[in-house]
Amino acid sequence: MNMRALKGEEMTGTDAEVCAYLMTTSLTQPVDSDWTQIYLYITGRVYRKWRTKESGATVPDDIRVESISDYQMAELNRLKEWLYRKRTTIRQDGDRAERRQKKEEEAAERKLEQPALFDF
Repeated sequence: MNMRALKGEEMTGTDAEVCAYLMTTSLTQPVDSDWTQIYLYITGRVYRKWRTKESGATVPDDIRVESISDYQMAELNRLKEWLYRKRTTIRQDGDRAERRQKKEEEAAERKLEQPALFDF
């Protein structure tokens, strides 16, 4: 179980998911300045978390965003919540489809194994 759930907080998507989503979105359509700032902010956070210290590489100063406005933070949190809902919905739908398929296969197998009492 996630630590956020244990603390009673709302589950959300991860920074890496947001980064990947915004990167692919920006390839398909232009994004406004708010979403650009959000993308640069979240990219910097993900990069700082996952980079190796030995690389010595950092986010360039001209694109580094250390903080974002309250409005942008609210939009970021809304996107994280949406991504989490989508991820869980897709996973649940996949699980349902898998269970349904298994049940149908078992019913078909049972039908083949059981002799028909009345063939008309």
